[in-house]
Amino acid sequence: MLDGVSKPAIIFTVITEDGHKDWTRRNFLRASLGLPAVFLLATGVAAQPLQPTPACGDRDDITPSQTEGPYFKPKSPQRTSLLEPSIKGNKILLQGYVRTIQCKPVARALVDLWHADAAGVYDNAGYRLRGHQFTDEAGRYYFETVVPGLYPGRTRHFHVKVQAPNRPILTTQLYFPGESQNKTDGIFNRKLLLSIRDASDGKSATFDFVLNLG
Repeated sequence: MLDGVSKPAIIFTVITEDGHKDWTRRNFLRASLGLPAVFLLATGVAAQPLQPTPACGDRDDITPSQTEGPYFKPKSPQRTSLLEPSIKGNKILLQGYVRTIQCKPVARALVDLWHADAAGVYDNAGYRLRGHQFTDEAGRYYFETVVPGLYPGRTRHFHVKVQAPNRPILTTQLYFPGESQNKTDGIFNRKLLLSIRDASDGKSATFDFVLNLG
């Protein structure tokens, strides 16, 4: 509905990242909407341009929740880079926005990330490859980390918790396109696929979280 006038729905056929057809307007928006070009990392190095990621404005765009899994640890360090000298693996920059269903940015939202190392092992003794941060005034977040390895019985994934200030926590997981294990993972959800492209020093991944804040 626009300016109080009901408009007919326009439906498009879009081939999603994992090869499925999706007939929704939402996925057409994913392919057609862009994001601001760049923002700066705390180190002063320009991040990769953000690519189109899930749109907002439709209840179907709300980021679905998923199981926390067995390895979440509270009180992770506040940091944007999870890279340490001892960590091996292919570098990846994960970045995007936290928005409401009305497409408004969510400033100071908590974004907590944890995942397995390149060998598929979680650090349960310390806080390697674990960290949190807060979105800026535009709702932006970013993490420098490495591509996680395959944990037994699962496809490749990140774990994330997102919380707008004083609101409920969204717990979910993010997935990598093109992984053969996506077809056999019992909780894989293609709505949680990252958009990934090659970068000069590794990979760049984008995902927007859309929260239903009422």
